[in-house]
Amino acid sequence: MRSVLGSRSSINFAVESVAASTSHIAFCSAQISRRRQRQNWRCWRKPLMASKWPKPIGIYGQPKKRCAIDAARAHCGDVDLCRRSAAGVRRESTFPPVGCRTRGTHLFERQLMKNLAKFLLFVLLVSAGISLLYDYRLRHGDLNLLPARTPEKYTLASGSTIDPKQIASLEALNRERRALISSVIPSIVAVKTSKKIGVRRQYGLDPFEFFFRNQQRTFRNPNEEALVQNSLGSGVIVTNEGHIITNNHVVDQVDEIEVQLSDGRTKKARLVGADSQVDLAVLKIDDPGVKPLKLADSDTVQAGDFVLAIGNPFGFEETVTDGIISSKGRPNRTDVFGDLLQTNAAINPGNSGGPLINLRGEVVGINAAIISRSGGSQGIGFAIPSNTVRMAIESLLKQGRIIRGYLGIRARAPQPAQNSTESEGVVVDEVIPGSPAAQAQLQKGDTLRKFNGHEVKSFPALRSLVAQAELNKKIDLEVVRDGKSMTVTTELKEQPVDYQNRLAPGQPEPEQPPAPNDQGEAGGALASIHVSDLTPDMVRRLDLPNNVRGVVVTKVEPDSGVAELQKGDVIEEINQLPIASVSDYQKIIASLDPSQSQVLSVCRHRMRSFLVLRPR
Repeated sequence: MRSVLGSRSSINFAVESVAASTSHIAFCSAQISRRRQRQNWRCWRKPLMASKWPKPIGIYGQPKKRCAIDAARAHCGDVDLCRRSAAGVRRESTFPPVGCRTRGTHLFERQLMKNLAKFLLFVLLVSAGISLLYDYRLRHGDLNLLPARTPEKYTLASGSTIDPKQIASLEALNRERRALISSVIPSIVAVKTSKKIGVRRQYGLDPFEFFFRNQQRTFRNPNEEALVQNSLGSGVIVTNEGHIITNNHVVDQVDEIEVQLSDGRTKKARLVGADSQVDLAVLKIDDPGVKPLKLADSDTVQAGDFVLAIGNPFGFEETVTDGIISSKGRPNRTDVFGDLLQTNAAINPGNSGGPLINLRGEVVGINAAIISRSGGSQGIGFAIPSNTVRMAIESLLKQGRIIRGYLGIRARAPQPAQNSTESEGVVVDEVIPGSPAAQAQLQKGDTLRKFNGHEVKSFPALRSLVAQAELNKKIDLEVVRDGKSMTVTTELKEQPVDYQNRLAPGQPEPEQPPAPNDQGEAGGALASIHVSDLTPDMVRRLDLPNNVRGVVVTKVEPDSGVAELQKGDVIEEINQLPIASVSDYQKIIASLDPSQSQVLSVCRHRMRSFLVLRPR
């Protein structure tokens, strides 16, 4: 093998040498040709206008220049040839006559050709010698250019480290999980939305367009290009007619909605109804051709139950993550029908509106929010319970909107320093005039302990009880006033449209606000964040949902310790206390306990999440 390679190398070397010599010969020949042409040109163009020579007549009777005979004798080897060539031309020419060559040129050419022949012979001999020597050394092993490689010995594992009988149950579980996923995937869709956010002008077609903008035009200029913002979410088909459940923030204020099924089909979707407070929306497509998923009873869900989160995070379709129900009854930032389910299944941007599936292939929740320091999943996600989803979809399909009751109070958790008999329930801070609470003659400072026979453990629990109660029916409220227990009766009414706006101004002030120098590290970190009041123009420019309330972050100091916040984020709540203005924000951060973690509800674009600030 090496001998063959060596022979090939020597042949290649010889061929390259001959090619180089040929190129050199061609170059020298070109030089000779150019030099001969210059010599002939010099001989032809050298005129002699002496009077002793007759002046031949050229074209149009003009005297014609001719080659001097003396010059011909001095430079040309053939005088007769030069004379004949000069006399035979009837018109001026820019080229010398054929055959007019110098004697020196002939000698130079002959000598050069001899030298080139010697050089070529020398190159061939050297190439042949090198080739023979190279081949000889390869044959006798003196030159080892390709060292022999000894193959490594290896043996791949052929048997399993675990007896298949010991993991038979796990393999059966894998098969069941595969069957579960394959059965629910067809009912889960990708929700694609587009929204026109502005117009980009393209100047250049009309040179005057840049300076004279045609302020009174009433039609769309062809030089204008629409700027479209595309978003992606998830959804699940829950009816045979093709109704899809997703989050409201996925489809809020969009111009076009498309739904992509698991088989690749894309269909236009129609928005049937939506509610910003519950953050749910119902879409409709024609002829889905897939089996809908059943809504489970979320009241039977327990912490530790196995669940799957399926959606389209970051555009990766049909992504499946698994986990468990971490907890139930997590408070929601809005007045919804029920509290949230907490799960450790990975939920990322794009999962919004996707289902949380149990072992029976039923929907136990709709993924809605996460708590994260990076914007991605960190093992704390929240889903709207399926019972809340069922009540919302029935209300949206029947009435076109969600009808919810309200009690009409602002409340907070009781302070630990209060009497032990008031350690549970909620303390009334304000009673809205004309509300059911006002009709029941509730007063500021009352502690509401039971709502229609159900214990009130927290304000979110009270909101859930109120949302699930029937309207226009009498309910009993057990309250503690001045240390005495009493029961009052009222009827829940439908929540007014502007109820949330009426709650926004005038948040309850802390009873004992600490001094500014006692804010602690958590309060100091929030105090170093620059915020401003949220205006409708900011809502439009930042592409925020219509129901967003809070303060917008305008600047974050580098050493504030809350680098997770970004300019343009909207802080809606701190420790479940809603924020409506900068003054509310300042009052709340002044009351923070420096030894406790603080939970912020943040809205960024169309994604709501929770941010936890821990004391340093």
